[in-house]
Amino acid sequence: MNRRKVFAVLAFVCLTLFLFAVAIYAAEQYKQQNREAISQIVDGKHDKAIRHFENYLKKHPEDLESMYGLAVAYSQKKDIGKAVAYTRQAVGAGLPFSRFLAGPRDLLMPLTNSAEFKQLAKKHTVELLHGPTLGCVTDTSAKFWVRTANEVPVQVVVSSSVNMSPSIKSTVVQTNKDRDFTTVVDIKGLKPDTRYYFELLVNGKKQPKRWSFRTFPTAKVEAKFQIGFGGGAGYTPQHERMWKTIAAHNPLAFLLLGDNVYIDNPTRPAVQQYCYYRRQSRPEFRGFAASAAIYAIWDDHDFTTNDGWGGPEIKEPAWKIPVWRLFCNNWNNPYYGGGENQPGCWFDFSIGDVDFFMLDSRYYRNNPKRKNPSMLGPTQKEWLLKKLKSSTATFKVLASPVSWAFGTKPGSRDTWEGYKKEREEIFSFLEKNKIDGVILISADRHRSDAWKIERENGYALYEFESSKLTNIHTHPLIKGALFGYNKKCSFGLLAFDTGLSDPRVTYRIINIDKEIIHTFSLLKSQLTHKKANNSS
Repeated sequence: MNRRKVFAVLAFVCLTLFLFAVAIYAAEQYKQQNREAISQIVDGKHDKAIRHFENYLKKHPEDLESMYGLAVAYSQKKDIGKAVAYTRQAVGAGLPFSRFLAGPRDLLMPLTNSAEFKQLAKKHTVELLHGPTLGCVTDTSAKFWVRTANEVPVQVVVSSSVNMSPSIKSTVVQTNKDRDFTTVVDIKGLKPDTRYYFELLVNGKKQPKRWSFRTFPTAKVEAKFQIGFGGGAGYTPQHERMWKTIAAHNPLAFLLLGDNVYIDNPTRPAVQQYCYYRRQSRPEFRGFAASAAIYAIWDDHDFTTNDGWGGPEIKEPAWKIPVWRLFCNNWNNPYYGGGENQPGCWFDFSIGDVDFFMLDSRYYRNNPKRKNPSMLGPTQKEWLLKKLKSSTATFKVLASPVSWAFGTKPGSRDTWEGYKKEREEIFSFLEKNKIDGVILISADRHRSDAWKIERENGYALYEFESSKLTNIHTHPLIKGALFGYNKKCSFGLLAFDTGLSDPRVTYRIINIDKEIIHTFSLLKSQLTHKKANNSS
């Protein structure tokens, strides 16, 4: 065989292997398949979606999302008989009936308005669809997010005793159709660092479950506690047990740093809702989110499409504000950027004497190929610098959806490497104002690792990254990292002890099987402008 034929054969083999790898990759991305089929239904391509779901069911006869998708597709085709049949099949196989009440309601309305469905619903009396999701916890208060089937009153009852006596009752609030039948219930008058049990009354009826959580330590006082963080949480049924793994470590809070549900569809609200609902309906997630305070920001896949950006304008593109409002309806954050006048998902909160600054890297981001692009936009950047300068916390945690260190995503400008001038402005501000105790955390890369960023005029900055909570897809390890892990799904756990003579934070990588993979500790003395020590 001559050289030309050898090259031709090799080229053919390489192309075949590449296409095979692409096919395997697509097949593995469970989070994408059904989402795209729902998008087809929104676009009126009902039969195409039906073919997808039917073909998937042939290979995976117990796949609940395919049964659900077929009910949605036949609902839109006005074939109520088949829609009801797939509803029965899905519920019989284990899908919560609440999925069909939650929606997307516009897509399921032909089904849910039918006499056949209403007859079926009589056997499945349910009002609480999603939640409770704990959030906005302080040393004396907490808030609880819920979604219901109808606009109904909701109340929370809290007690430090497991028998619920004595108890504290919240005011009664109403879920709101305009906020996708959600509400947030606020309860005050709690004690610091105390275990509380709570119950929900929905439309006057006590829900059968009882949950518990812990209030934060006394504000601005030395404390010992731990929080979790991560991203890359594409919906993957076999990995949804991750939420139980995290809950087993009893973090006071969990920081979701983006790519939380993988929407990738900013112009179709029904697709966005579908992505939220399938996660919020999982019992593993519901149990986890009721016990740890959840704080969430978004990255590209929850805001727009891969590596995308919104640009400097508030209302352009036109999809930005609707996507933001839908995001607000589905989380329980202290606040959302600058509110209606300056939408975004940035905010801050504190636990003991540790301050957390959660950043929005997408709403106002510019094209990284332009000259001196901004990731944060002027308003958010001004907010961040002002907050940092006024903070007296022992540690200040800067949470970014994308990596701070250079080289984490070789060849890409999607990380802070594409926004070098703005990153330098932030880091130089820390040095100019002698701001000590700064720790960087991030997500985006489908692995967990640690990085050290050397600084000529200040202490070295350390970044802890974790973004493979439930994803199947994995990114390779990078040699420049201090260490890394990508064999299994994992999350980051940060343990703070600020009562020590030299306060300490310890970063642990823990995988889905509860195995501690790496442990790395930093002392406050290493994060001070007085002197910069080596890593421990």
